[in-house]
This record gives sequence, structure tokens and C-alpha cells, in this order.
Amino acid sequence: MLTSIALAPAATAAIRLPSKVRLGLLDLEGHVGEVIRPLEQLPDVEVVAIAHASAATVHKHQAANPRLASAKHYTDYRRMLESEKLDIVSVCTPNGPRAAAILDCLAHKVHVIAEKPLALNREDLEKIRRALVSAGTRLSTLLPMRFDSAYLALRRYAPEIGEVINISSQKSYKAGNRVEWMKRQSTYGGTIPWIGIHMIDLMRFTSRREMTEVFSYRAQIGAPPGIGEMENTTGSLFRLDNGGVATLHMDYCRPETAPTHGDDRLRLAGTKGVLEYMAATGVTLMTESRKPEVIRDLPPKQSVFIDFLEHVYNHKPTLLPFEEIYRANLITIAAQEAAVTGRVIRI
Repeated sequence: MLTSIALAPAATAAIRLPSKVRLGLLDLEGHVGEVIRPLEQLPDVEVVAIAHASAATVHKHQAANPRLASAKHYTDYRRMLESEKLDIVSVCTPNGPRAAAILDCLAHKVHVIAEKPLALNREDLEKIRRALVSAGTRLSTLLPMRFDSAYLALRRYAPEIGEVINISSQKSYKAGNRVEWMKRQSTYGGTIPWIGIHMIDLMRFTSRREMTEVFSYRAQIGAPPGIGEMENTTGSLFRLDNGGVATLHMDYCRPETAPTHGDDRLRLAGTKGVLEYMAATGVTLMTESRKPEVIRDLPPKQSVFIDFLEHVYNHKPTLLPFEEIYRANLITIAAQEAAVTGRVIRI
């Protein structure tokens, strides 16, 4: 068996912050659970306001979580930003209007943790980057897979396989019946931006390699009516900074009979071996000097929201710095541009 990974154990006790932190929830779409679930460990965080169009939806969340019960409801997030003295805002809107909401938050000089992608085009991404500097605050994004045990293990053991020269990755999901904003391209923005950014970030994070150009395809073929205009198949090919190759294929073709909603896979091939993860087999490693083994002693899963709060308020290093958030968003935008234009895009 491989040796244990020297990482701190997962936090189960309360995380203390130096002062009370006033949190506003700007919409409740996507991965907002990554912000709400850790609240039980965060006694110093107070949810003071929730901005969402539907009072019924807000009341449902408040009934399910007592930490939200006293939050004031706003139907317009701009009124929330103007009326409440907030320290941090969670921005979990549909994809289309997200960049504008982030910019409005930064104009009020609050810290932001936002759903991904931050923006659907380069212009808006650059506006966010400039506004963040002007605001003097911090920004993180909901890329929780980077904090999962399997991918932390891939990053830990990647040096054992030498120089990574080939990466292959997969995201396959059940189509289901999607919420209305996902069914329209104007608010969805594309399957590459919505789920591709996860694997783009993970390929870079685990391999420590950079991407320099990309070409992509996207299509909707024989899709069920429940996904509207969403593409149900995509493929992207990336050149790595050392001349190597990375691929990402995604689909919404996973049958309803499958035991899980998704099937995520990531394989790193290096000059001295292969390291890979899939749910069916776990994290496996084989090298020139080591027979194939399953890594049993995985590092503990961590929280993207707790990581951000600890970085901002307790001055601890973050596992997700803004420079990497920006780069993952930029590469994702380039991959989508390649699919739209039919051209190879330099990154």
C-alpha cells in the first residue's frame, strides 16, 4: 500500500474567524450548496440577506436550513447590495447574467465567491479582473472538484509518473429535466463553459502543465426535450506547454439506469508511468518501478468555501488562488470560441 498523504485532516470542528462575517446570497442556482452546507462549521458567518426572484424558493431553503431562517429576502439583488452592509456575497445566478452581478458586487467592495464560469466572454472576464484590483477585495469561484479527495491524490502523486505528456478526461451526465435557464443558450452559455471548466481546472491542477491552444466541437444530437438548447456532446483538444496533448470529452448521454448521476474520469500519462481516476476503480498508479496499485489512503475532502474564508480572514494559503481561477476561465472561454468559430484558438 502507498504511504499516507501528508495533508491536514478534514475540518469537522467549528472554524473560527476573527470577527463576524455578514454573508449575502445572490441567487440560489447551481452549486450554492457549496456555500450553504459548510455553514454548520462556521458560527461566525451570518446569512443576513438572500436575493432571489421567488419567495417560495427562498422560504423552502430557509425551512431546510435554520442558518438561513433570519435572512431578509430581496427580489432585486441590487437593492440587497445597497441596503445591507455585507462582507461577502455568494453569486449563484444563471451563467448569462453572472458577470454583471459579480461586477456590481465588486463595485460595493465586498468579497465574492461566485458560481463558475465567471464570464462567458473575454471582455467580461477582463472587466472582472480589473474591478477586483480596484475593489481591493478577494474573489473565489465554485470549483469544488479541486477539493475532492481523488483529485488531491492525483496532484500529490503526479510527480511519480515523470513529465506529463498526455491527459484524457471525461464528464458524462444524465440529461434529466433541466431548469429553464439551462435550456436557453442566452442564459446557459454552453456545455463547455458550464461543466468543461471543472475538468480544464483539474487537468491543470493535477498535472501542473499549462495549455497553450485548443480546438473544440459541440453538437446536440437526438437529445431529450428536457435539456432544451443544451449541447449533449462536446470534444476539446488542447496542446500542452511541453508539446503534449490533453483531451476532454463530455456528454449528457448517461442512462437513467446508471447508478450515479455522473461519470467523471481523469488520466495522466507521463514519461515514467500512468496515474488515473474513475469512480469504478478509484485512484490507480503504475510506474516503471511500481506495479499497478490502488491508492487507498486518500487525503480528506475539503471545502472551497471554507478555504476561501480561511484565506481572507485567517490569512491562510488558498488552494484556489485567483490567478488560477482566471486562467481556467480564460481557457474555457477559448475552448468555447474554438467550438463556435471552427478555428484553433491560441490561449
